[in-house]
Amino acid sequence: MKIERNLEEHSLYLNMGPQHPSTHGVLRVILKLDGEYIEEAEPVLGYIHRMHEKMGENRTYAQYLPNMGRVDYLSALSYNQCYVGAVERLTGIAPPPRAEYIRVITTELNRLSSHLLWFGAYVLDLGGFTPFLYSFDDREHILDLLESITGSRLTYCYFRFGGVSKDITDDFITGTRAFIKRLRMHLPMYETLVTKNVIFINRVKEVGIITPEAARRYGVTGPALRGSGIKYDVRKNEPYSIYPEVDFDIPVQDGCDALSRYIVRMLEMEQSMRIIEQALDKLPEGPVMAPKVPKKVKPPKGDCYFAVETARGDFGIYIVSDGTETAYRIKLRTPGFSNLSIFAEISRGTLLQDAISTMGSLDLVIPEIDR
Repeated sequence: MKIERNLEEHSLYLNMGPQHPSTHGVLRVILKLDGEYIEEAEPVLGYIHRMHEKMGENRTYAQYLPNMGRVDYLSALSYNQCYVGAVERLTGIAPPPRAEYIRVITTELNRLSSHLLWFGAYVLDLGGFTPFLYSFDDREHILDLLESITGSRLTYCYFRFGGVSKDITDDFITGTRAFIKRLRMHLPMYETLVTKNVIFINRVKEVGIITPEAARRYGVTGPALRGSGIKYDVRKNEPYSIYPEVDFDIPVQDGCDALSRYIVRMLEMEQSMRIIEQALDKLPEGPVMAPKVPKKVKPPKGDCYFAVETARGDFGIYIVSDGTETAYRIKLRTPGFSNLSIFAEISRGTLLQDAISTMGSLDLVIPEIDR
């Protein structure tokens, strides 16, 4: 809750990060304090910059595929999906139906693993250790499933132009259904342990207020936007892949605070499970790669933009092709940069302890901001 105070001329400058565990990466925030209250907050980037966009200009389209798993390592398959989708739109390659279903199944599993990590880490930032252990236990089951078909547990590079690198197995399908059943049994426990916990509620309710007007002004997307009452999700508003063929809801809360953003993510986990179950039920037979996809992809001259809904919000890729096997220009629109940018405004006038709660509710992954 913001409190109006007469600011004194004596101020203290405090560095939160770049090694502070609550920033979840090498993010530095310079805080100007008046006692326990924040006068100004300035995020400082640049500690982990790796020039991902520039690398796209000196690697072939295929060589650039692994970069996507390093931009947002917690939602890597969404980034995989966006990049291959952009190149496929530019080249006119159409992946077979089975491949599209597999993409959605694995991407939604990856969304679940990202939300589970956020849930555990967020509560840990606020002083609760036990939920972290439970959520990471559930997350390990997802990592085991995805590792069985992608060969990786974090920085996935599974999608290909025209399909996926490997078909899913019966064991994967059986394991996925078993995991969904397990997680559904655990969600009520999370609600009792955390969502209804009075200590947790006092740390997140009416904290980090993002008004709908401010969210639009900064380009906030994802759960941070939907926690402010704006029902926008790329999967519904700009449908792609097989999302129009499955039935799911877009959770929205109008509290505009950290608690609303928390509830949105918890509700989203149930929707991801619904999507996975429907995709498994409708999974068609057939190939997982389009026929006659060239080994050296050379899109015609032109440009295109493709966007997807990641665990943190709207991620888009703009590609300019000059007709060679290397992109002339690649621009990444990552959700975390916009979501972080609003932190300076919403933290002004709040308590120092609330900065941790506010920042955690934004679910920031620094490598996709400082890319």
